[in-house]
Parts: sequence; structure tokens; C-alpha cells
Amino acid sequence: MSDLVLYQRDDCHLCDQALEVLATAGSPEPESVFIDGDEALEARYGMRVPVLRDAVRGRELDWPFDVARLRGWLAG
Repeated sequence: MSDLVLYQRDDCHLCDQALEVLATAGSPEPESVFIDGDEALEARYGMRVPVLRDAVRGRELDWPFDVARLRGWLAG
């Protein structure tokens, strides 16, 4: 299991872009959590997805992010 979680929706082009940025940055592969149909996750992340969460540090990175911002966030 990865320390990173990517909260996303089904058929979300921004989520697809976030996955591309993660791959380009050489990030560890995140666990994908789809918020569709989960009331608690919808309330927390509904308008923010995609959101990358560091489960160990409890930090979140909201979209939009690019390779440089992601690498800085991962290093921080």
C-alpha cells in the first residue's frame, strides 16, 4: 500500500492529468480512491478533486499542480 492517496472521480479528465503529472515526476504510485457515491468523501473532496494526500504526514495537495510543485511537495 502506498503512503500516497489520490482522491478522484470516475471519468475525470483532471484526474487523468494528475496521474500523468505523477508519472512524469517519477512519484510513487498512489492508491486511487474514487469518491463517487461516498457521502463523506463527496462532502470533503467533491469540488476539490483530484487531491493527493500524504497519509503519513497528513498533508494534501489540491489540483492544479505541475511536476515542479509536486516534487517540492513530496520533498517537503
